[in-house]
Amino acid sequence: MEQDSGITAIAHVIQLSVAPVFLLSGIGAMLAVMTNRLARVIDRARALETQAAANPADPAAIERQLTTLARRAKLVSWSITLCTITALLVCAVIAMLFMGAFLRFDASVPVALLFVAAMVAFFLGLLSFLREIFLATANLRIGAAQIGRAGR
Repeated sequence: MEQDSGITAIAHVIQLSVAPVFLLSGIGAMLAVMTNRLARVIDRARALETQAAANPADPAAIERQLTTLARRAKLVSWSITLCTITALLVCAVIAMLFMGAFLRFDASVPVALLFVAAMVAFFLGLLSFLREIFLATANLRIGAAQIGRAGR
C-alpha cells in the first residue's frame, strides 16, 4: 500500500511538471530564433568588415553600420542570456517539485519564487529582443527604386 501512495505522489508531481516542460519547449524555440538572429548580425558585420578592407570608399557609413550591428549583437546576446537563465530556473522548478515529493517537504514557496524569477527573466529577455528588433527596423533602408518596383 505504501508503494502505491509513493507512485501516486510521483504521478502527481509528473502531472505538475508537464506545464513547465512545455514552457521549456517554448523557451527553446525562442532561443533558436535569437541565436539565428545573432548569427545573421555577425555574418553582416563580417561582410561589412570585408567590404571596408577591400573598398574603403565610405568608412564613416560602414563604421555607423558596424556600431549599430554591435549594439544589436549585444541586445540579442542579453536576450539569449536571460532566456537561458529562464530555462535554468524552470528546470529548477521541476527539480524542486520532485525534491519536495521525495523528501516530503512543502516546496510551494521555493517553486513559486523560482517561477516568478523565471518569468521576470523571460520578460526582460523578450524586452531586450524587442529592443533589438526596433533597432534593426529603425536602421532598415529600402531605396525609393525598390519601393516603386514593389508598388507596380
